[in-house]
Amino acid sequence: MASAKPLILVDGSSYLFRAYHALPPLTNSKGEATGAMVGVINMLRKLIDEYQPEHIAVVFDASGKTFRDDIYPAYKANRPPMPDDLREQIEPLQAIIRAMGLPLLVIPDVEADDVIGTLAMQAANQAMPTLISTGDKDLAQLVNERITLINTMNGTLLDREGVREKFGVTPEQMVDFLSLVGDSVDNIPGVPKCGPKTAAKWLQTYGSLERLLAHADEIKGKAGENLRDSLAQLPLSQALTTIKLDVPLPVGPADLQPQPPDRDGLCAWFT
Repeated sequence: MASAKPLILVDGSSYLFRAYHALPPLTNSKGEATGAMVGVINMLRKLIDEYQPEHIAVVFDASGKTFRDDIYPAYKANRPPMPDDLREQIEPLQAIIRAMGLPLLVIPDVEADDVIGTLAMQAANQAMPTLISTGDKDLAQLVNERITLINTMNGTLLDREGVREKFGVTPEQMVDFLSLVGDSVDNIPGVPKCGPKTAAKWLQTYGSLERLLAHADEIKGKAGENLRDSLAQLPLSQALTTIKLDVPLPVGPADLQPQPPDRDGLCAWFT
């Protein structure tokens, strides 16, 4: 049965890093870091106040490696370790989210994106609209008639046309787009010096990465050389950027109902 209100899926890991970098290094009276917690809680409250969701989940990355590390051991190898003053905020933040009555998911061996993708597709198959709250461009590959992204930092929505306007490609082309551009933060190899505009132009011309590679000899100049030199690694980039849609989960979209908050617990935390 279709729900009048969308399922809200919050990319908690995206919230966490964005709040940490957006806010000053706040601390409590004991000197413990609180800035990221304050930012995430405020964003969650704003989202909930606006949408009054009947189904919602906050999804975080689990600690440890994922299947992508098995595919490519250098995955995310360039990332510096998480700052100690951010790491120490994760456990209390998740406890506060649970005390708020919000379903919280932390699934090992996959990333938050994969959990979000799986739930969003399950919801879409049940004719339930889904709103994904994130700042992560990778999730644009999930957008369709029933799945929309919202950037809670600035309130912008990304539907199918929004993806096309922002990236120059359709949601169905986003994996190919990301594979060509690569990602230095996640250490995903792309085509050297292939920026977003070049990737979009190629995909507008050829439609898909597969067709582009079949016509790689038509691309002139240094860009063409770089593309042909990257032929062997592009399938790896595709595998790394593709969000899993079949993660085994203990719950489904209909189970993600917010519960009454634990007011005493919240008072203790906030005090």
